[in-house]
Amino acid sequence: MKREEISSCLKSTFEGIQSCDLPQGTDLFKGKVRDVVTLEDEMLILTSDRISAFDRILSTIPCKGEVLNLLSLYWFDQTRDIIPNHVLEQVSPRTVRVSKCRVLPVEVVVRGYLTGSAWRDYRSGKTVSGISLPPGMRNNQRFETPLITPSTKADQGDRDIPIPVSEIVSSGLVEERLWREVEEKALALFARGTEKAAERGLILVDTKYEFGLLNGRLVVVDEIHTPDSSRYWFADTYQALFETGKDQRKIDKEYLRQWLMDRGFMGHGEAPEIPDDVRIETAWRYIQAYQLITGVEFFPRGLAPGEEIDLIRDRV
Repeated sequence: MKREEISSCLKSTFEGIQSCDLPQGTDLFKGKVRDVVTLEDEMLILTSDRISAFDRILSTIPCKGEVLNLLSLYWFDQTRDIIPNHVLEQVSPRTVRVSKCRVLPVEVVVRGYLTGSAWRDYRSGKTVSGISLPPGMRNNQRFETPLITPSTKADQGDRDIPIPVSEIVSSGLVEERLWREVEEKALALFARGTEKAAERGLILVDTKYEFGLLNGRLVVVDEIHTPDSSRYWFADTYQALFETGKDQRKIDKEYLRQWLMDRGFMGHGEAPEIPDDVRIETAWRYIQAYQLITGVEFFPRGLAPGEEIDLIRDRV
């Protein structure tokens, strides 16, 4: 898909499904981006075109849901030898049928570089999820070994809160043996993502994983290595930009976060309206991410919103 073609998709974005679209009594959960329909031991997960930043839903981005879903499916396939996942079937370009799992109440963030919120905390003298970093580090500096910096999972509209690893076990959020397995799998997933990204000329900077239990077995759920859950930089210009203190070339949602921060918005108060040119630029970065990571050109194949809703209704 070419950049100039994105504008034609602005008026057909998929905002998600509503309870009134489904038979009465259907169990529907609406997240920031995904809508989840529960069917006994299975679920249908629809990835909408909604965009969130600082834990607030702000607008829609053309083709975003389709890109996120297809990228997650790509990465689930690339990592199934490390850990199983919850996917049973691809229902449409934006919808999957998955096994219902008991999701662990912690988001597992793995960081390879000091950037984003970690850099902002470090610069202000704070720890990063309870980790004290050495003095003299610089923005976008690579860690010698990746850090695990978890956060608790917030309710809709609230902010996720960083939590030290020690408190996850001591507070009873996750028992120690299981948490050690989570750490091992998270680092293995990050290593695989780093390896595959490097093959495509990219750096996987940091990412978020969610884990669950399926019949007592640990599985990875939700999404993996997408632009919503990860940062990617271009490898060929990293060192020169780092040495000169300039911003890295990136293909993730940080573009939109920065646009919002430049206008004084970081999750509190009224959010600025996102103009179409910013929506198009954000969409292009999602599409770029898909094409660069997979090596496959992206062509929109998603159903029209009404057709997607009919498909889900037929599955309920």
